[in-house]
This record gives sequence, C-alpha cells and structure tokens, in this order.
Amino acid sequence: MTDEIRTSAEVHEASALPRARVAHTAPDAPKTAEMCPLPEAVAAEPLEAKSPAQWAYERLILYIQNFETQLDDKHEVAMGFTGGDVGVLQIEGIGYFDPDIVTFYGRDEDGARTQLIQHVSQLNVMLRALPKAAEVEEPRRIGFRLAADLGKS
Repeated sequence: MTDEIRTSAEVHEASALPRARVAHTAPDAPKTAEMCPLPEAVAAEPLEAKSPAQWAYERLILYIQNFETQLDDKHEVAMGFTGGDVGVLQIEGIGYFDPDIVTFYGRDEDGARTQLIQHVSQLNVMLRALPKAAEVEEPRRIGFRLAADLGKS
C-alpha cells in the first residue's frame, strides 16, 4: 500500500498497460525485451481489444528483435522447437489468425520450407543463433522487419 493519490483515469490507464519484468544473474546482462518500452503502435491499442493470438504475435516480434540485436553478422535467428526432437526453423515470417493461432514460416536445417502452426496456449519458443547461409551477404533481421510492420496493422 502506498500513500500515492491517483485519479480514477490514472488508475484505469495503469491497469490497461501490460506489465513485464525480468531478473538476471549478471549485472551486465544485455537489455531484454521486458526492459524496453512498447512501440507506440503496440501500446496504442488497448490490451482488451487484442486477441490472445495478436498479443502473443506482437510480443514474439519484440523478443525476436531484441535477440537479433545481440547477434553478429555471421548469425541469424532461428527457432528451436520445445518438447520434441524436431529440430529448428530459421524464421522467415510470423503470423497470427484470431483468436488463438500463431504461425511461424521458415526453413529447417536442410533448407526445406517449414511452417509451424501453434495454439497460443501451447506456445513455447526457443530462439537460437544459427550461422547465416553462405550465399547471403547480409544476415536477415526478421525481427526488425516484423517490428516495422507492427505499426501498419
């Protein structure tokens, strides 16, 4: 309990803002997605107006973008599947289908086109750094492309 006095509008506004928190063992740990402010386009739409799929999609983009800021030019982001030995998917796209489906598009370790369709209640994603394809000069930074697209939806 605090002695802070707030108007009902301030209380209502604060209750609509998403909460995030992170703790690290190392004091010099890199900045994580939970530590960054939400992009204006994401914060502009109230949480109650978003489906679970849209909200999961938006936060996944922020996590991927943050992960990519820590990669060198020889690596790209990939997604390891949790709960099974099915390998990884180099992420080329992410989508959602309201109210509860998130989809990942990409390629597996052998270059085969791969798509994962997942219900938000089963969402488990492990981001991994994999070497970029030798024939590609610049690493693909899908997180930044996706984040730029958040303001267009």
